[in-house]
Amino acid sequence: MRHEPLAEAGLTYSPCRYGMSRTFFRGPRKSLEDRHVAFLGGTGTYGKFVEYPFTSIVESELGQTCVNFGVMNGGIDVFLNDPVVLSACQSAEATVVQVMGAQNLSNRFYRVHPRRNDRFVAASTVLRALYNDVDFSEFNFTRRMLGALFTRSAEKFEIVREELQQAWLARMKLLIEKIGSPVILLWFSNARPDDGDWTARASGLGADPLFVTNAMLDRLRPLVHETVIVRPSAEAQSAGTEGMVFPMLQAEAATEMMGVIAHEEAAGVLTRPLHALLAK
Repeated sequence: MRHEPLAEAGLTYSPCRYGMSRTFFRGPRKSLEDRHVAFLGGTGTYGKFVEYPFTSIVESELGQTCVNFGVMNGGIDVFLNDPVVLSACQSAEATVVQVMGAQNLSNRFYRVHPRRNDRFVAASTVLRALYNDVDFSEFNFTRRMLGALFTRSAEKFEIVREELQQAWLARMKLLIEKIGSPVILLWFSNARPDDGDWTARASGLGADPLFVTNAMLDRLRPLVHETVIVRPSAEAQSAGTEGMVFPMLQAEAATEMMGVIAHEEAAGVLTRPLHALLAK
C-alpha cells in the first residue's frame, strides 16, 4: 500500500473536458473522432485510487480507444444532461453503462445537482408534505438525506423508494434510447442483484447500486446488447486496498472503493462481448 499524496505518487487522473461539456472526466483525453468505445458510470467506472481502471485495461486488451466518462458519485442525470457525451456514445462502436444507484437523480420528491448528482438541491412540496416534520435545509447530499428519512419513518420511506425506482427505470430507458450505439449494461458491485429485502443487503440504506433490483435489470435486458454481472471474487475483496494509490488521510475512503483486482476482473468480463461487437 502506498500513502503518498496523489500528486507525488503520479496519480493525478489527468482531468479533462470534451467539447463544450461542463463536466470534467478522467483523462488522458481521447480523440472522439477515432473509432472508440464509450464508458459511462459512477465512481467504479472512474476508478478512484486505481492507476489502471477497467476502462484502461479493456483498451489495452482490445487495442481500441476507450473513453472514460465515469463521474465520481455520478448518476444517470449527468449523462442525460450532457449532449457532448451522448454524441460520443452515438458515434461509438459500443457503450458500456455501469448500473448506477437510484438515489442520485431528480424525481418528483427532490432535485439533484445536474452534474454533481450526489448533491441534494431541494425537496418538492410533495416530499415536504410527506415529511412535514423534517428540515430539509440540513442536507447537502442525497444519501444522508434519504438515510434520515428512512430513520424517521420506514413506512413513509417505502413511498420514496418506489418513486426512485420508477424514476430510475424511466431515466435508464431514455438514456439507452439516446445512446444509440449497442449498450452493454455493467453491474459492478460487491452485492449480487436480487429482489430481496433491500434493507437486508447491508447496513443503513443498503448496498450500491442503491435500490436497483434484479427485476429492474430484467426490464432493461431487451433494450441492451448484453447485461454483465461483475461481483468481485473473494480474492479481490480480501485484497482490500493493496496496489491502490491514495494519501494517508483518504485511507478509510479507499476501503470503500473497488480495488485493483476487482477492476482486472471487470475488464476480463467486459472484453469478450466488446471484442465480439468490434469484430462485426
